[in-house]
Amino acid sequence: MQGSANLNVMIKAARRAGRSLVKDFGEVENLQVSAKGPGDFVSRADRAAEELIREALMEARPSYGWLGEESAEVPGKDPTRRWIVDPLDGTTNFLHGMPHWAVSIALEHKGEVTSAVIYDPVKDELFWAEKGSGAWLDGRQRLRVSGRISMIETVYATGLPFGGNKYLPAALSDLGRLLPVCAGVRRWGAAALDLAYVAAGRYDGYWERGVKPWDIAAGILLVREAGGIVEPIRPETQSLMEDGHIVAGSAAVFEKFSKIVRKSA
Repeated sequence: MQGSANLNVMIKAARRAGRSLVKDFGEVENLQVSAKGPGDFVSRADRAAEELIREALMEARPSYGWLGEESAEVPGKDPTRRWIVDPLDGTTNFLHGMPHWAVSIALEHKGEVTSAVIYDPVKDELFWAEKGSGAWLDGRQRLRVSGRISMIETVYATGLPFGGNKYLPAALSDLGRLLPVCAGVRRWGAAALDLAYVAAGRYDGYWERGVKPWDIAAGILLVREAGGIVEPIRPETQSLMEDGHIVAGSAAVFEKFSKIVRKSA
């Protein structure tokens, strides 16, 4: 399956950043790390990867806007398009030598994500999607969300808040209701890959509160193009990416799953 010119630019940028990150991942003990806040670390590798992606994307499309995790937002001359980038989703995993992290790049047009790339360099898995063209793994395997219909057979992903995070009570309440009726919940620490795994049918659903646009922008399109459903946890929310409270899953179990999560909304 061949993608658009924009998608090809995104894939090349993601792979380039991935190669850079893998080199640093092999020397994780030597990384220069600075603390931004509780449980939120940024490394030299993270910043370098974002600069590589930004350079590649802005050289190819200089008129587009930019929103990245590690740099200031830049409005574009074309106000209808912007890149949304997380150069290293799963930073804590990366810094602890755990091989579960990814590069996430999304292209937004008039407030809607139209192209998405999530690249896992360690496993060399490239997930991508374009609006109306489906979701794909490495351009060869069409992705479909899970078809499991029995809740007791389903597995879900989430991100558990740390320390004194205000969303911790709601997350614990969610787990108390969900764990007794499903086959398990995973907390792997990379929201982009959680959503990519929902699109691939590996997880049946994912939910989390307080995530940032760069964490979920690409994953939202992947899930939807794979036949899944993505909504705000709070149905009255106007903008999912600005609100950051997300629930996603296969159509087969979304109603039951989302009802459980929304009891803590």
